[in-house]
Amino acid sequence: MAEAKPGDTVRVHYTGTLEDGSEFDSSRGREPLEFTLGAGQVVPGFDRAVDGMRQGETKTVTIPAAEAYGAVRPELLLHVPRTQFPAELQLEPGLQLQVGRGAQAFPCVVHEVGAEEVVLDANHPLAGQDLTFELRLEEIS
Repeated sequence: MAEAKPGDTVRVHYTGTLEDGSEFDSSRGREPLEFTLGAGQVVPGFDRAVDGMRQGETKTVTIPAAEAYGAVRPELLLHVPRTQFPAELQLEPGLQLQVGRGAQAFPCVVHEVGAEEVVLDANHPLAGQDLTFELRLEEIS
């Protein structure tokens, strides 16, 4: 049976968990994730984990933050004057916002709310975390 190699289109069922065991994503109940191996469509550690697997094979891997969504970058904590937000907007930590317009918009999360400024976190929500994946390679084409 052939092993998955860069350039192959693969279909993978997965469940992703954090260090504390909480699940952050899963393909259960959905179609498997389909991507071209080695094309940069998934985080680097996920690509490496699937490379060399055989159809029907399962495995569990832990991907260090550096091979997933990277470290938390302090420069992506944005300090914005409170006056830049509509007065009626109920700002609270954890609130997800889109900053910018059109194609230039990017997601961020309210990190801290002060009287004069709001700190927004534009890091990926999984930045700085090692990710554990249970993988099952369903198909190679």
